[in-house]
Amino acid sequence: MKAYYSARAQEYDDWWLGQGPRFADRDRPSWDEERAELEQAIASMPPATTLDVACGTGFLTQHLRGEITGFDQSAAMLEIAAERVPDGTFVQGDALDLPFADGEFDRLFTSYFYCHLEEDERERFLAEAHRVSLELVVVATFRAFERPAERYEERILNDGSRWQVYKRYFEPDALLAELGGGEVLFHGERYFLMVRSP
Repeated sequence: MKAYYSARAQEYDDWWLGQGPRFADRDRPSWDEERAELEQAIASMPPATTLDVACGTGFLTQHLRGEITGFDQSAAMLEIAAERVPDGTFVQGDALDLPFADGEFDRLFTSYFYCHLEEDERERFLAEAHRVSLELVVVATFRAFERPAERYEERILNDGSRWQVYKRYFEPDALLAELGGGEVLFHGERYFLMVRSP
């Protein structure tokens, strides 16, 4: 997966913004409006010492308030994120073996990472997340349509390369149960889900 995200770094924001050859013509009703609502929900969280795991290009990181550390396995992603969030600190490494002290952060935030982890990886990640932070905030894909809860999907990049990516779709109750309880912070009608677990 590291090779995939490094290759995708320069075009990753096309997905968020609905632009470029892969996304400009994709039919996603109300995408921009719901994305803006998600961004506002993130910005409305209280400032905190936050670790953003798998921060990617920093597209959502830029809406977090407080002292922010972005963390990703891809140097190419981190380079973009550091330009977008100049006051942040950015660290490269493995999200399943976080190089931080116990309780170092008030909050661990992660978007579109947890839903790409298979079950055993999710268990390892949760152990690390709870070790280094006091609360966990997860942004995931809401299972709003009739589709399998989990599957492998083919992803095609602008250069024509094809990649197989695991994807888990969540309903709010199932995600919170897996995280050990908590609350829904944002629930879009079609695309985005954000929950908090203490």
